[in-house]
Amino acid sequence: MNDAAIMPSDTSSGIDALREDFPVLYQEVNGKPLVYLDSAASSQRPRQVIDAVADFERRDHANVHRGVHILSQRATERYEGAREKIRAHLNATSTREIVFTRGTTEAINLVAQSYARPLLNPGDEVLITYMEHHSNIVPWQQVCEQTGATLKVAPITESGALDVDGMAALISDNTKFIGMVYVSNALGTVNPVKRITALARERGIPVLVDGAQAMPHLTPDVADLGCDFFAFSGHKMYAPTGIGALWGREALLEAMPPWQGGGDMILAVRFDRTVYNELPYKFEAGTPNISGAVGLGAALDYLNAAGLDAIAQHEAALLDYAHTRLQEVDDLRIVGTAPGKVSVASFVIEGIHPHDIGTILDTEGVAIRTGHHCAQPVMEFFGVPATARASLGLYNNRDDIDRLVDSLQKARRLLGRD
Repeated sequence: MNDAAIMPSDTSSGIDALREDFPVLYQEVNGKPLVYLDSAASSQRPRQVIDAVADFERRDHANVHRGVHILSQRATERYEGAREKIRAHLNATSTREIVFTRGTTEAINLVAQSYARPLLNPGDEVLITYMEHHSNIVPWQQVCEQTGATLKVAPITESGALDVDGMAALISDNTKFIGMVYVSNALGTVNPVKRITALARERGIPVLVDGAQAMPHLTPDVADLGCDFFAFSGHKMYAPTGIGALWGREALLEAMPPWQGGGDMILAVRFDRTVYNELPYKFEAGTPNISGAVGLGAALDYLNAAGLDAIAQHEAALLDYAHTRLQEVDDLRIVGTAPGKVSVASFVIEGIHPHDIGTILDTEGVAIRTGHHCAQPVMEFFGVPATARASLGLYNNRDDIDRLVDSLQKARRLLGRD
């Protein structure tokens, strides 16, 4: 399948036209046309990505790296081609710095166990922020328990923005690692990553950035961000589930021991000694998700061809429209109002549990996410058990927002709030 087949169908009439590339959207749910507003949990896939995966499975399926036959060679070419696309997209120096993982969670755990655990000692500190996803909390709790280090948490403001001065005050000689989210999945806040990495570099502190929610909306440049590790998942950015990647500075990855053992992460195995493979393969034990990598590469092609700047402008205008329309719903409060946020409108309606909101909206064909969004400390900060969250993708439009608001008004009537 050539790159031309991964181009969006039509960008001449704007981002709105790309909706036609997503077949899942053209169905009815409970007798109503589907409105999908749950992209922060998992975005839908365009047919170009679906077709790229199907084409691989039909023509090229074989294991990579070790085969001399033509299918294995073609599979390897497509797998390693996807790695190069990630390298270029992140502006990384080398494909040796790109490690395929199952997603952001596995990537963070890899860094916690392979990099941080050997580094940390009792009295050392790991610093994260209050708005982290559980995937960037629990691995650090675990590694602190394993090493005797202490977990510190930087505060946020009432608007859901990072308190940069408060975070800076927590950085000390004891701080040995910083992990922070680029874009909050629960609030949509875009964090000032470059400001924090600049503070960290002054003290020689490595920084990991959770880029899961940033990849479909921004254009992360790891050289410009100044971080040391960057993790992301494919399923947030129109690619398949079960695939993602970790970028790390080559010198750091080179010094890290493998996290998992098995096939393809070795050069030679004897019962008395094993010689590990070179980067990045020493971190890729076992048969990889080859079709997922192919799909991830296709998704990057799709996003770049559509134009990330154009997508960002489309989504920013749509989020502004959503915030305006949501204010028309009585007793509704938006949770997370930091300036410059992207893609997410989280809210509560007084007297109605978010799960009830989500259930009624589903009867109207409107799919949103309700709950704590794997960010329970954020919910506790705002004093709510959960929120309803409408999250945007490039395929959403104003009609989707209008359907959301109409359905919320109906929910209030059904539950006796009018």
